[in-house]
Amino acid sequence: MDLRFFEIYRRADYLMLLLEGAALSAVLTISAAVAGMALALALSGVRYAKIGWFQHIALAYVEFIRNTPLIVQLFFVAFGLPMLLGYQWPFWAHALLALTLNFSAYFSEILRSGYATVGTGQTEAAAALGLKGPQIFFKIVLPQAIAKTYPSLVSQFIFLFLTTGVIAELGVNDLTQAGKFIDSRTFRSFEVFFTLTIIYILMSLSFKAGLALLQKRMFRWQVAR
Repeated sequence: MDLRFFEIYRRADYLMLLLEGAALSAVLTISAAVAGMALALALSGVRYAKIGWFQHIALAYVEFIRNTPLIVQLFFVAFGLPMLLGYQWPFWAHALLALTLNFSAYFSEILRSGYATVGTGQTEAAAALGLKGPQIFFKIVLPQAIAKTYPSLVSQFIFLFLTTGVIAELGVNDLTQAGKFIDSRTFRSFEVFFTLTIIYILMSLSFKAGLALLQKRMFRWQVAR
């Protein structure tokens, strides 16, 4: 088998493409995760508090996102919404919105499962001490739920990061798109996609290491216990 990795590594412009693609993939994933987490807190909070018909809207939204493929959501956001609402964004912005919506639904369901792990005795004790509903949620229920579901949130984050390659279908210059461009110029598919595999693995491990450090800082009380 004639492997020619040097056809990738000897070209500075190819290496720069891979670097820029990896950076864009990381930025879009982190940005979508932060925005998705904020939206997930709202969705799960509404369902936890059982706020009228808002809880049914939140449930319908979560089920819709979780039961449709990411690529369908991506095309709907990139091509369907602009036709319906009459706007046009850069494709990377459409990708960010689609990823945010996807993250929010999965994070919301994970958080909701975490709320169920907080014993009713704790919430009843808090109410007996005079704490109101929102105080009980934000000071007692939410911190414990996030701490207990943190590994699941991290796993979902890594999984969704690894699926972000679909945004290359819009022409977004992420890591996968960079690999496809280099492959179209060198015709060395095995070498190119093997390189992409290694980069995705290294990025995933880096994310895991960073999030593990964040866990130690955020939940020192849990680690100490």
